[in-house]
Amino acid sequence: MASLPSKIRTFPQDAVKERGFFYAGGSSYESGGKHYLENQMYVEVYVPQHLTKPYPLVLLHGADQTGLCWMTTAQGGPGWTDFFLRQGYLVYVVDQPSRGRSCAHPEREGKRIVFSAEETAAVFTTREGAHPQAVLHTQWPGTGQPGDPIYDAFYAAQADSLYDIRETQEKVRASGRALLETIGPAILVAHSQAGPFAWFLADDSPELVRGIVAIEPSGPPFVSAQTGELIQDKDGNPENYGISHVPLTFDPPISGPGELKLRRVPAPRTGLMDGYLQQEPARRLPNLARIPTLVLTSESSYHAPYDYWTAAFLQQAGVPAEYVNLADVGIRGNGHMMMLENNASEIAAWLCRWLEEHVQSKARQE
Repeated sequence: MASLPSKIRTFPQDAVKERGFFYAGGSSYESGGKHYLENQMYVEVYVPQHLTKPYPLVLLHGADQTGLCWMTTAQGGPGWTDFFLRQGYLVYVVDQPSRGRSCAHPEREGKRIVFSAEETAAVFTTREGAHPQAVLHTQWPGTGQPGDPIYDAFYAAQADSLYDIRETQEKVRASGRALLETIGPAILVAHSQAGPFAWFLADDSPELVRGIVAIEPSGPPFVSAQTGELIQDKDGNPENYGISHVPLTFDPPISGPGELKLRRVPAPRTGLMDGYLQQEPARRLPNLARIPTLVLTSESSYHAPYDYWTAAFLQQAGVPAEYVNLADVGIRGNGHMMMLENNASEIAAWLCRWLEEHVQSKARQE
């Protein structure tokens, strides 16, 4: 009789009542008289044993990742998907277009990028990272270095990504909109590279987004995280929309990011970098103005010095965005991949309390 090797980790699936798979979006193209489909997004849906929440969660992974990062922890235990199912959430998990189980067409796409084991460890897992606060990173299991079995299993799951940020966002914009139109109103939980996905999907379909949790979203607005300097064109104007490389709906309207007038703002406290905000009167983001939004950061991540500015930009634009560093609510020692770490369930529980207070309880009152 077959047996499971002891080194392969499994966990019960009793939180799941039903599970399904489908593709959202996609566009056809013709080549040599034949027709093909591209840009479709793979989606898994999980139905809990006891569905109690008014709105489902859509879990959007970041760069180098696939939807797997929401499925399990670094040590092979149940991940956030199972945790949210046990709280009564319907959960959708995606692989963004051209990643994982979403089809790629290399001959039609731009350059791809993959990071080495050493580079990945330096930003995600080790306490000897390039950023000074990495010494506080205590929640990653094992050494976080290549050669450690837990790290090596994590690195094996890293996926190559499209290099061009705008190309990535344009693909997700179309397929993500199709997903929301299929499933109806939902809460977007977006990690890292997926942070901008939440902003532009909510901007496109505000009636279909009931809340946003942005976990260490791409940023800071307008600025290189490596240099702290403004990313600008030859005329000194910003090259992107601050929180997105694809257009957003501003009021008053703009035809391009160069029309956003910025000012440099000193860091409000030690440990944060300086940032850029709009000059007053600031243009607003009216389509995001009614969506409860959380920007969440861990204390030891390379994001810790600058995620504050993403929330500040949103607040200045009229978005009800709250900024929380996990250390300020008593959750210590986490890095960028917090959903995989030793205390992942503690963070998920805190998120559920935030969502209950700011999103789900209001839905029940309507």
